[in-house]
Amino acid sequence: MFVFTCLVRRHGNSLFAACSTCLVRSFKMLNFQLTTERDRREAALIDKRRALEEERKKRIFNPRQRLFGIDYETLQRQIEEKRHREAEEARIDRIFDEQRKKNDEVALALEKKEKQERMRLEQEVNYFRRCCQRPEDRREFDLNDPDRMKKAAPPRSADDDDQCGPSSAQKFEGEDLAGAERAKVQRDQVRAWLDQQMMEKEAADQERKAAEEAYREAIFARDQRALQLDQMEKDCRKRLEEACLRFNRALADERKMEEMTRLKREHEDCLAEMYNFMTSDLLTENPDVSQSNLGPNRRIGYLYKGMTEEEKKQVREYQLAQIEEAKKRKELEKRMDREFDDYINGTQRTISLMDREEARKQRELIKSLAEENRQLAVEQKKRKEFLENVVYKNTPAPEFYDQFNKSTR
Repeated sequence: MFVFTCLVRRHGNSLFAACSTCLVRSFKMLNFQLTTERDRREAALIDKRRALEEERKKRIFNPRQRLFGIDYETLQRQIEEKRHREAEEARIDRIFDEQRKKNDEVALALEKKEKQERMRLEQEVNYFRRCCQRPEDRREFDLNDPDRMKKAAPPRSADDDDQCGPSSAQKFEGEDLAGAERAKVQRDQVRAWLDQQMMEKEAADQERKAAEEAYREAIFARDQRALQLDQMEKDCRKRLEEACLRFNRALADERKMEEMTRLKREHEDCLAEMYNFMTSDLLTENPDVSQSNLGPNRRIGYLYKGMTEEEKKQVREYQLAQIEEAKKRKELEKRMDREFDDYINGTQRTISLMDREEARKQRELIKSLAEENRQLAVEQKKRKEFLENVVYKNTPAPEFYDQFNKSTR
């Protein structure tokens, strides 16, 4: 089998087609195995290469993947962003779960506390009803008393009862003569019941009085404590007011002394100012005091009493000289303005002439470019006709293009 495989690889399909029949007959005669483990491995390798070739064809013949490829960096970045987003969502979910657990614990604690408070209130209400709102303490208990008939007086207390007349149907001939004794026993029993009720009522009254006394003592103690706190607050406020009063008095005395000192100082300053003003150089009109230390011709404004005739004459001559100088300066400025206007006008005329010359050159350049473009269009048209009529006469058939892209090698 190995020799046969080598011959097939060396001589190709022609040798295989010629010798296959003879070899099969020989194998059948010698009872050889047609396929071995090595043949199966080679067949698996061939199938694998075929599958890889098909995958390669799909990848290469896909123009989008062949031209653009796969952006692995973008895919990796998207994967990282997705992982980061999922981790952030998981972290947020954990935070919400922890917060929900805390809220549930708080809610359970509050519910438990509410249940305990409700139970305590119900116990207090039941205790109050049991101790202070008993049925036997009600005003209409005698109407709803189940032992009312037992406690009530009998219709007839004796055989000679005046309340039982002929129509009362309470006294008959042949009655039991032990009725009086039985009535006495009944009265004793009723008396015992009444004594028991009185004792119970008295015990209830004593218990209620004790509770009221304890409540009054608690209220009295609270009132006494409130009075003590109020008295302490009043004493503290009183001491604070006294301290503020002493401080305010000290401040008032200090301000009064400061005011007296200020008035005294102002009075002394006024007297000194009046004396200085009366003996000043302004009222005495001393001309020497207006001389300034900054120069021989400088004067002090607030001590200056006016110019002399000589100084007035000098000032007038200086003013006339300034007027003449101003007239000359204005004439010079007018002459310079006229010259500048003449220069501006000449410059504008020169610029206008240059703009006209530039526009003329631009028009000539546009005309030459248009002529050149027209010639180029004619030449391009002639070249296109030459290519269509001479060069590209033989158009390829579809079979020419079908022979490409048949293999990846």
